[in-house]
Amino acid sequence: MDFELNEDQRAFAATARQFALEQLAPNAAEWDEKQFFPKQVLKNAGELGLLSLYVPEDDGGLGLSRLDASIIFEQLAMGCTSTTAFMTIHNMVTWMIASFATESAKAHFCSKLLTGEWLGSYCLTEANAGSDAASLTTSAARQGNNYILNGVKAFISGAGDTDVLLVMARTGGDGDKATGAGGISAFIVPADAQGVSYGRKEAKMGWNSQPTRAVIFEDVVVPAEHLLGCEGEGFKFAMKGLDGGRINIATCSVGTAQQALNQARQYVTERQQFGQTLSRFQSVQFKLADMATELVAARQLVRYAASKLDCHHPEATAYCAMAKRFATDIGFRICDQALQLYGGYGYIKEYPLERYFRDVRVHQILEGTNEIMRLIIARRVLADGSELL
Repeated sequence: MDFELNEDQRAFAATARQFALEQLAPNAAEWDEKQFFPKQVLKNAGELGLLSLYVPEDDGGLGLSRLDASIIFEQLAMGCTSTTAFMTIHNMVTWMIASFATESAKAHFCSKLLTGEWLGSYCLTEANAGSDAASLTTSAARQGNNYILNGVKAFISGAGDTDVLLVMARTGGDGDKATGAGGISAFIVPADAQGVSYGRKEAKMGWNSQPTRAVIFEDVVVPAEHLLGCEGEGFKFAMKGLDGGRINIATCSVGTAQQALNQARQYVTERQQFGQTLSRFQSVQFKLADMATELVAARQLVRYAASKLDCHHPEATAYCAMAKRFATDIGFRICDQALQLYGGYGYIKEYPLERYFRDVRVHQILEGTNEIMRLIIARRVLADGSELL
């Protein structure tokens, strides 16, 4: 197994690093403070192909692997965690539409989503359907050539400021199709469609460069051609999207932790106490050693899981869950330890450590909580014929 990046991957990383240094890092603190959604910068990212990384080339995307995308997102997250996280969500929306939508829907939506002219939100979570996403109650009733959508989605990234909503809704039926995962379908809904409204902008601990709102659907008419795949396939598409989403959010944790480590390393070599730099104290050296070791382990697990997803390994979902659980926990811990090394300065907004700390905390919750990740992993470990061990 070759752990070294190939020439193309190094080029992708360099492009992403330059974009992060020039357009994300200089603005991240201001976006966080003012809760500003940087649409123009996102459009600039789209023009570089950063909003269509793994969309198939035939549909206008770059057609990269999930491993390639992870390498890119890591570099972007070093510039701004929150904005990069939104870019991963937009990539997932665009990929799902390009992969599963009708040809007419793809022709209408994809070109503008690929470039960032339109931005997309992913609408799965509901107030009473978070970890238990299969229990969602938003409904889509067929009426002739349309579906009528009713329900409320919660904690939707970009909602109110994006142009396209990818919505999971229950299309009904008997048995599992009435109440379970088998009755869920996926729809593309223009964000300004009649009957769509939005809740207040949530005041959040972090991720402040992207708005979060509830989305309310009241008798929203959705053309049948905006259905992804067939009725009842929505949850399957959602789970495919979540495997990649878990890699993406784990990667954002790795990138942010790397930047936190970089900042801490520089700080301890400059800050003096008791007549010497902090870097001369063995306790500081040991802390940095543990941070670096755990970061490398998290990065390699994320990339390993991404490669499993790329090759359609039968246990890819479990590997993605492992990577998400481990990398988001480790990423948060490294940011916490980096803040500690800064002492009181780490708690001050003049320095970026407190923002890193706030931004990565939610990664342990979204794309499936880390408790749910443990359930997924444990089930596979205990299953007959498991190839995880």
